[in-house]
Amino acid sequence: MVKEDKATWKGKYFMRLGELLENFPKLFIVGVDNVGSKQMQEIRIAMRGRAEILMGKNTMIRKAIRGHLNNNPALEKLMPHIVGNVGFVFTREDLSDIRELLLANRKEAPAKAGALAPIDVKIPAQNTGMGPEKTSFFQALNIPTKISRGTIEILNEVHLITAGTKVGASEATLLNMLKIFPFTYGLVVQQVYDSGAIFSPEILDITQDQLRSRFLEGVRNVAAVSLAIGIPTLASAPHSLANGLKNLLAVAAVTDVSFEEANRLKEYLKDPSKFAAAAPAAAASSAAAPKEEKAAAKKEESEEEDDDMGFGLFD
Repeated sequence: MVKEDKATWKGKYFMRLGELLENFPKLFIVGVDNVGSKQMQEIRIAMRGRAEILMGKNTMIRKAIRGHLNNNPALEKLMPHIVGNVGFVFTREDLSDIRELLLANRKEAPAKAGALAPIDVKIPAQNTGMGPEKTSFFQALNIPTKISRGTIEILNEVHLITAGTKVGASEATLLNMLKIFPFTYGLVVQQVYDSGAIFSPEILDITQDQLRSRFLEGVRNVAAVSLAIGIPTLASAPHSLANGLKNLLAVAAVTDVSFEEANRLKEYLKDPSKFAAAAPAAAASSAAAPKEEKAAAKKEESEEEDDDMGFGLFD
């Protein structure tokens, strides 16, 4: 097989990236640090039919995007985020679903000396199964231990590595001896691009219920401000109408002005006893039913006693 020259390969890469930018309205900018070729192949297989993954040198990616700005000027928003070891994941499907699929393809990895720890690493209290000859190793790391049945036991939970710090050689060796793989690596979503807008992936965590509650809270605030300063808005209109009706009912109550909504109010003010009697009557009817049931039950019991005629079974 004849190997392509560099110019031909670059031309095909630019064409491929241009086609993806034109055909897919959504993409993730993902970090690919610590992701090996085998894991990348597995991720591509998992994404097949749902997303397209494209990697490349940052200089080539920027050049390809600049050449496509005439067709889509919004792509310029991607430029500041093409920094470090990054790539693209293109899709037409729901972004939250694709991100979950990326997270599902993360893999456990051992701690390597000199690598930055993405999370805190703690060692729980446990029996290590190691012989007493390793005691000095634990002492060098200030880990409290004791010898239990010929093996080293860690007495308390130990905060070994802090997130954002470099993993030391001793810490990496200890974790490997304990067969603890504290880190997971995979494609990390750094930025989200959707139809010309670019935003942080945390936005995808917002649910419909959260959006609804935030919107309703904003509507309530607008209505409160509108009512306070006397400027009507769509948010305050229902409250203004309700307040206006209350004022009309108040005027109708002390004047001869009458309208349909005020008639019941005037009837109540004229003779409140009618409405007071209606409520106890309803309560009495609901309470009468249990009493009738109890009376019926007592009657049945008395009839059973009469049937015995006062005689026992063996009388």
